[in-house]
Amino acid sequence: MVSEQIVPAFGGQAVAVLLAESGRLRIVGHHGYPPGLVDRFDGTPLTEATPGVRASTSPVPAFFESRAELEGLYPDRPETRDGMAAWAYLPLVTSRRLIGTCVLAFAEQHRFSTEERTILTSLGGLIAQALDRARLYDTKLGLARGLQDSLLPHALPAVPGLQTSARYLPGTEGMDVGGDFYDIIRVGPDTVAVVIGDVEGHNVNAAALMGQIRTAVRAFAAADADPSTVLARTNRLLADLDTALLASCAYLRVDLSHRVAWLADAGHPVPLLYGPDGRARPLEPPSGVVLNVDPDAEYPQMRIDLPIGTTLVLYTDGLVDTPGADLDQALADLTATLARHGGDPLDQLADALVGRARQAEHRTDDIALLLVRSVAR
Repeated sequence: MVSEQIVPAFGGQAVAVLLAESGRLRIVGHHGYPPGLVDRFDGTPLTEATPGVRASTSPVPAFFESRAELEGLYPDRPETRDGMAAWAYLPLVTSRRLIGTCVLAFAEQHRFSTEERTILTSLGGLIAQALDRARLYDTKLGLARGLQDSLLPHALPAVPGLQTSARYLPGTEGMDVGGDFYDIIRVGPDTVAVVIGDVEGHNVNAAALMGQIRTAVRAFAAADADPSTVLARTNRLLADLDTALLASCAYLRVDLSHRVAWLADAGHPVPLLYGPDGRARPLEPPSGVVLNVDPDAEYPQMRIDLPIGTTLVLYTDGLVDTPGADLDQALADLTATLARHGGDPLDQLADALVGRARQAEHRTDDIALLLVRSVAR
């Protein structure tokens, strides 16, 4: 915006933004200068006598209407053949803290009127605020991504009698992070918990709450509770946390010795099942309300038989619920994809199910996909 709109408005030719960091001058952006010229000054010690250093360490703007005026004050500065003849050094001050300077350069000598100096000084303040917001956003984004990466399992546990595969696709809008999560938990020698969930929002709060829910589910699963109890206890915990965020969740307790699973659902998209007969269909579990709506909510469970060759598909709503799409048709399309590829190796099936979403230019929501397949032990 500065280079494309504001600089031409003042008749400028080039612009550079310099920040004072760790005792040195850092170039964070520039436009209009010859290639490589500005980069030579990146890392200049703040002890050197240059106009850039002075402007980055003093809150007073500096205006040089000619090269002779600049060189008169800084005779020892390194010679720069940049073709510029006048400069405005605008302090970048945010929250009463000087963070650097914005240099506006002119190809010809330029007289800075009192009014123009006032406007340019104010412009420096606006640029500083924009930079501060951008850096704060980057900090929050890095925190959220790090938190999310640390809480999603880097690898699924090996479980005799069960093949697994998972995919996670971040959204492409907002902070690019969300509250989708999945997990597979060894509960006993022949018992495994399979969980997938989605916390509303795409920010640090969503990622943090996702971590709390995943931890709570693990704790309740370790107590060998049935799916209804796990979701009821997790729901009660969210109510006690006094958060306004909601979350959906599907929880399965798989008995590998009897090849059967019990499923409880808290407002989560219905899982799909691909049977040994090659048929694909959505399951119809009795769904309870999403977590954190009613602290006393109950979550009924249903039995699912898992003969060898059965594949369960669990996913978050980002896979089917896209703006302008018909949800029923999207679910039908996903089921049809499962019918075509259900017999493929699990990783290939996972790629087929997220294929269209992965190719989409814009994803308004993140997507988690978790597949489990009953196989011989």
